[in-house]
Amino acid sequence: MAKDEENIEFIDRDQEVKEINPFTLKNILSGSLLTIDGLLKQLPFILFLTMLAIFYIANRYHAERLVRKSDSMRTEVINLRAEQITTASELMRISKPSEVEKLVREQQLGLTEAVDPPVKLIKKRK
Repeated sequence: MAKDEENIEFIDRDQEVKEINPFTLKNILSGSLLTIDGLLKQLPFILFLTMLAIFYIANRYHAERLVRKSDSMRTEVINLRAEQITTASELMRISKPSEVEKLVREQQLGLTEAVDPPVKLIKKRK
């Protein structure tokens, strides 16, 4: 009969190892969530979150710097375009034949306007 007998083990429910959930309201309010054991278990995650926060802050500063630089460059382009238009109109004004004649007279260069049309020179081939 010894062969037919099976060993039956009884498990006492009081001796079972219970896993304690560290995120219960009681643990949060009592402060046991922040004990050394719990903190050491969560240390890699806490470091990950810290690095993520630092990256987020750095990214935000970089984006703000780019926006400020873009705004200043846009303002500079507007100013340069206005200066270019002003310079082009001034150049067109002073390149008129009447203005050129006026400037030559004012500076007394002794130049006169040609009366005869220009002559085209042709080189003969040998």
